[in-house]
Amino acid sequence: MTHRNSTAVSYTPLYDENDNSEDEKSDVPVRGSTNTKEHSYSEAVNALGCGRFHAVLLIVCGWANISDSAEILSVSFLLPQASKTMGITSFEKGLLTSVVFVGMLVGGFVWGSLADVQGRRQTLVVSLGCNAIFGLLSSLCQNFWLFLAMRFMSGLGVGGSMPVIFTYFSEFQMDKNRGAMVSALSTFWMLGNILTAALAWAVIPREHLGYHNPHGFSYESWRIFVALCCIPAATSMVTFLFLPKSPMYLLEKGENQKVLEVLRKIYCWNNRGVSPEDYPVQHVVPNNAERKGLIRDDIERGGVLAKVKSIAQATIKLFKSPLTRVTLALLAIYLCLSYGYYGLWMWFPELFTRVENGGSACGDVNVTMSNDTDNPHIYEDGFYTALSNLPGNLLAIIFIDRLGRKFMLTTSLILSGVSVFFIWFLHTRIQVLIMSIVFGAISVVAWDTLNVLGVELYPTTCRSTAMGVQAGMNRIGAILGNLIFGLFIDAHCAVPMIVIAVMLAIGGFTTLTLPNTTKIALK
Repeated sequence: MTHRNSTAVSYTPLYDENDNSEDEKSDVPVRGSTNTKEHSYSEAVNALGCGRFHAVLLIVCGWANISDSAEILSVSFLLPQASKTMGITSFEKGLLTSVVFVGMLVGGFVWGSLADVQGRRQTLVVSLGCNAIFGLLSSLCQNFWLFLAMRFMSGLGVGGSMPVIFTYFSEFQMDKNRGAMVSALSTFWMLGNILTAALAWAVIPREHLGYHNPHGFSYESWRIFVALCCIPAATSMVTFLFLPKSPMYLLEKGENQKVLEVLRKIYCWNNRGVSPEDYPVQHVVPNNAERKGLIRDDIERGGVLAKVKSIAQATIKLFKSPLTRVTLALLAIYLCLSYGYYGLWMWFPELFTRVENGGSACGDVNVTMSNDTDNPHIYEDGFYTALSNLPGNLLAIIFIDRLGRKFMLTTSLILSGVSVFFIWFLHTRIQVLIMSIVFGAISVVAWDTLNVLGVELYPTTCRSTAMGVQAGMNRIGAILGNLIFGLFIDAHCAVPMIVIAVMLAIGGFTTLTLPNTTKIALK
């Protein structure tokens, strides 16, 4: 075989170069089999079954997902009290709201790409540590600009862990229930919403909590809340040290013996009273045998330049055939959903303020963002709104493998767009609360389904990179949605509402161009 680059570089071949056989389907190997044939990775994972290991994996990855949710949502709850304590201007409020998303935009791409080079577990440990350490440091900062910098650094960690968690988790799942398992993992985001809202409700209003000294240092209740939100990230960082590396990633590196060691341990976890020798698979190859993939051995020892080059190559690969159409479609869907979701979700407190001041949610009233500390319902309403994701999460778990990814995503996006039009009829706080609950319950199905599709549509060698790029587009949509909504809500309220509804509908119809991945083996 000749290589495009003639430089002498060490490669590990994943396949026998003389093997021209078609990628075949075979039955799942059974316990006690003496068959020494090569099994695809999908068959090897299916032979593990679904048991105690997968339950532990779901809890650990779910707790990490909660840490990301807590870090993002904490900003909306800490902002009112932080504004009073540090004398933050309206412009600075906007910076504080956006800086976490900017950090996630950068972190999602960098960490996601590194996970395809350095490995999933190692990247998760470092990014979660970044989230926890800088989140805790931010609670100590007395200066606004230093506080802003620490929140940006914390956002880098969040942006890294989010895409990698789903990549790592999915690579241990059986084909037939992968959609339901990834949807179950997505449910922990909702649990993080509830936990964060409940924590804010319990801690922040108690202004007597905290510490003050005569030298100007203060540690108010909202700072305690920020520190408590770092606990999930810190504990997740430790627990991932006890989990195995992704066997699918190890397989792509050509470390077949390590792959079998990991799979045998998982088999023993899932099946009581068995020994590693009982595992019925002895030879594992990647799912797509025609790909003849090659992983470069020199990346890890090549230093920063080699890693940067590898990241660039993995990113460019996403926009080359046969991935071009899939990548562009997914990025368009992420842009539409994040624009519509965050463009409306982050402004629900403003809508509450308008109706409680005697106007309508979309009336031509001149109401500026109020001091949310004067609204006694803000933490209570935030808690109930977080609960609204529960029915949507349950629907995704139950039906995503039955009805298919495309049907679930298309339906959720279009119905979410339709629901936005009801905002014109809202005149009371209860109506706005109901609206936020309905919108949250419908739109969360789209998020859960996208998490599954983002994993299934890409091969192992660039899966985390793809998730990172998707996360970046997610943040761009969130930033644009918030800026445009804030720009037009007072003068022309109809504009942001119509744009959000249209964007969500466009995202729904774009889903129809994606291939079907339901119960199909990972590449």
